[in-house]
Order: sequence, then structure tokens, then C-alpha cells
Amino acid sequence: MRAVHITGPGEQLQLADLPIPTPSADEVLLRVHAASLNPLDNHIAAGWLEGMFEHRYPLVLGRDASGVVEAVGERVTGVQVGDEVIAHILFEPPFQAGTLAEYALVPGRTVTPKPADLDHVTAAALPLAGGAARMLVDAVNPVAGQVVLINGASGGVGRYAVQLLSQQGVTVLATGTSADAERLREIGADLVIDFTLGAVAKRVLEVYPQGVDALINLTGYTLEEVPVGAVRSGGVVRTTTQMPTDENIVELGLTGGGIIASPTRDVIEPLALGAASGELMVDVHRVLTLDEAIEGLAEIADGRARGKLVVDLSR
Repeated sequence: MRAVHITGPGEQLQLADLPIPTPSADEVLLRVHAASLNPLDNHIAAGWLEGMFEHRYPLVLGRDASGVVEAVGERVTGVQVGDEVIAHILFEPPFQAGTLAEYALVPGRTVTPKPADLDHVTAAALPLAGGAARMLVDAVNPVAGQVVLINGASGGVGRYAVQLLSQQGVTVLATGTSADAERLREIGADLVIDFTLGAVAKRVLEVYPQGVDALINLTGYTLEEVPVGAVRSGGVVRTTTQMPTDENIVELGLTGGGIIASPTRDVIEPLALGAASGELMVDVHRVLTLDEAIEGLAEIADGRARGKLVVDLSR
């Protein structure tokens, strides 16, 4: 099978043939029809997690997929060969399996029936970004009428989070650029703050002097890059970048902490049903071939992607 992979630490990404893997007792072998790209793919390829989790090579990139079940491990239930499904490779060691390939091994507990009204490309854009957004919103636990700031709203996770918060009656403030503003308002943002025009926290406080009730932080790896000053005393911060740290949060008189998304079936299935019904907008920025996947990962690394990039393996 053709797969986007690295052969060792620090090696360049390549698209080349690898053997088709065999599922263990708890895994499903998927014939991949579509796979989405995520920033995490670049982090893994760059070796950022090498000292934290076991890596086995050759290591295939990609975490999300939609496709057809080819084989089922003996302990997996509720899944049959021939089923059209959505799946995700969890943030668990060892890192080796990936979905940017013609076949992928995925954990049985993430495999979710694909609604008939949802095409494979749209379905593949859901698991990690949509699942992270759902888990972040649930962790913030907002009440209708509250104000929540999403820092980094123009990315895949942010665009889902805007929608999910808006559906709960929350006033949503979203950071983005002027090019992102119209789209973010269309999907539910009440106010879009152009982060290129000055300090986000200062601009938020001009509108909400007491501060917002919560911050969902999706970008920024130093405390100076995260607008924690926009959050009222006792407010909530949830972050995917692990900044602010738990210690910072306590020092600032806030609550919350980091979130690592590991969407299993119970998280993915409601998102898929929402996307199939039109309740949840899936914002696919560009559809690529497998030959273009490495180029797509570079586009994400450079910050040029406006929405999800999805690889269509039927092309």
C-alpha cells in the first residue's frame, strides 16, 4: 500500500509502498477513502513527541479517516467487514499507525458508523478537530448568556467550537484575521477580533470591561501569546497548547487546564449525525490527492490553511 511515512527520527516525509498491516484483537483494518490532515501530524513528523511516547518505524502520518472495513480484530464488536465507517487513531503510544495510507489500522473503540448522507471527505474532517472542540466546550461547561473567547478560532478546532458554543446560546468572541471574519460570523461568532491589529485581551476588555467568562485557547505556546488577561477573576481557561500551565492558571485566579483530545465512538457519532443533518457545518478548505498530502502538511505548518485539508484517496 502507498503511505505517507517517515522511516526514522528526523527523516523526511515520503510517500512510498509499505506492507498492508494486520489488525490485532482490538483493531480494525480500514480501506481508507479519505483522511484529514491535522497540525498534530506535523508535530509527530518533526519529533516533538519523541521523548514522551514510544515511536515505531516506519511511522505513518494521519489520525482521522473515513472508509470501508476490510478486517476486524477478534475482540472488536459492532463492526463488520464492508461497513462504511469513520475512525480515529488515538493519542496513545506507540505511535506507528496512521491514516494517510491506502489501508489503516484503527482502534476498534473509535470506529463509528458513517451516516449515509455524509460523504467520505466530509466525514474524515470530523474526528480530531470536531472531537477536540466538543471536549473543550464540555470542559468549559458554559451557560447560555455567558461570553466565551476562542483564541485561534479560524483553524479546524476553532470553527467547530464556534458552532457548538453558539448552539448553546453563548456569546462567542473569536480571534482571526480580516480574511476569516465573514466566515466566522456566518457560523456563529458574535464578534471577530483581528489579532494582527493589537493585543487581544486589551481589545476584549474594551467591549467587556469585567472580562469574559471563559477562554478556549487553541494557539500560543508562551503566556504572552495567550490572552488570559481577557478572562474575569474566577473564569475558566481550557487550552490545547498546554499554555497557560496549570500553575499559571492558579496564580491568575482562574480554573481549568489542558485538554488532550482522544475522541472515541461516543464523541464522534453525535458529531457525524450533526454533520449529516446540516446542524454542524464541516468547513473543508481544500481536497487533495494522496500525492499532494505532504504539500498539504506544509501548508498547515506555514499557517496557510483556512479550514480542514482532506486527502481523497479515490482521486
